[in-house]
Amino acid sequence: MIKITLLISEINHPIFPFLENWKKEKENIYDISLITRSEDITQCGDILFLVSCSEIIQEDIRALFHHTLVLHASDLPKGRGWSPAVWDVLEGEDKLTLSLLEARNPVDTGDVWKKISISLNGSELFEEINDLLFEAELELIDWACLNQDSVRPEVQVETDSSYRRKRNPEDSLLDIHNSLDSQFNLLRVCDPNRYPAFFYRDGKKYKIRIEKYEQ
Repeated sequence: MIKITLLISEINHPIFPFLENWKKEKENIYDISLITRSEDITQCGDILFLVSCSEIIQEDIRALFHHTLVLHASDLPKGRGWSPAVWDVLEGEDKLTLSLLEARNPVDTGDVWKKISISLNGSELFEEINDLLFEAELELIDWACLNQDSVRPEVQVETDSSYRRKRNPEDSLLDIHNSLDSQFNLLRVCDPNRYPAFFYRDGKKYKIRIEKYEQ
């Protein structure tokens, strides 16, 4: 039975329940471990998937697996770095790309196994965008498990590379002097639980949660 390890850094990350469900659905096919720390890796395996993993996984751990693969939400080599899908939505992109690549140092530079494109209509909010991305990630995980012995990875072209900086809570700040329309994309991508949109008025801080009004 193929041994799969899923490593995600935060148990409260919104993709965690998706991974739990995938594990339950596939546990009769694969031997699956779902962990949040690399130090919990105790045995060799076939594939280590790094999903929303903030750790830098070094060669000694990668050597325990036939393949160590990263799921990264950009059209690599463009958009290396942090939160690329969020930056793309903020810039008004109507298509997101998810890349499956080999883990390598420096990060996000490994050979690419496969890409999936996701279309947006501009109305999707945080949870909806995540649902599309997470379903695509599971699709890539399934594909990798089935094709690990026949895949032909593509080398990234360094001249086309670009990098995204890490976002922080202050990036969710709204300007009350600007229109909602001009800041709608920011409202779309703010995590309502971990990094909610907020604004200041008269020295007080307020947070905003946006939801669709179902008629």
